Amino acid sequence: MIKRSFILPGVLILLTVWGLASLSFWQLDRADQKRSIEAAIVLAQSSPAQRVRNDEILSKEHYQVLLDGYFDTNKQFIYDNQIVKGNAGYYVLTPFVINEKTAILVNRGFVPWHGKRGELVDITIHNQPTTIKVSLITPKQRIELTQSTINTTFPILIQSLDIEQLSQLSNYQIVPMLAQLDIKANNGFFRQWQPFYGSVDKHLGYALQWFLMALVLSIIAIRLLIKNSRK
Repeated sequence: MIKRSFILPGVLILLTVWGLASLSFWQLDRADQKRSIEAAIVLAQSSPAQRVRNDEILSKEHYQVLLDGYFDTNKQFIYDNQIVKGNAGYYVLTPFVINEKTAILVNRGFVPWHGKRGELVDITIHNQPTTIKVSLITPKQRIELTQSTINTTFPILIQSLDIEQLSQLSNYQIVPMLAQLDIKANNGFFRQWQPFYGSVDKHLGYALQWFLMALVLSIIAIRLLIKNSRK
């Protein structure tokens, strides 16, 4: 017979097990969602590059596309504090003008500082009309602990991708999408763009963790119940 003193702890243990099991199934649902997103992105990245209109750019995240326009070599940005293959350096971001007032920032690749901060490599590029092949991603704005003062003389050193601020500095309406220059294109620097990796494994790991915790707690509860019943 179960003692009354065990009822309240037993209920609490049962609720905890239920909560842990619910978290486990929630993580499995999240993994399924991420798996679907990842499959769609892989499909987008494997599709052949197609020419897109200006109004289509925002709907083409993760796609390879062809853009018509020209580079503005006089209004480039140096995206500082980047680490690639263990080297500290910067990305060269060049506005690619797609109409008179609109541009998209093209990441032309990584350049290491090699301990010589303040000495930029030659980043000039022709401004003749051209067609470029790029992959599109949504820019992630880094958190700045302190507001840094920006020197408005181009090329401008920046610490984060504040599209509104960069639009004001360049006098272009910059599309809120970052274009990564194709690795085979000329006029670029080191480019080894990382493919998209979802967090499916992370969610599966969390699900297993919650499930094991629920299982261990269940075993403990059963043993306590058996021990309590024998007294």
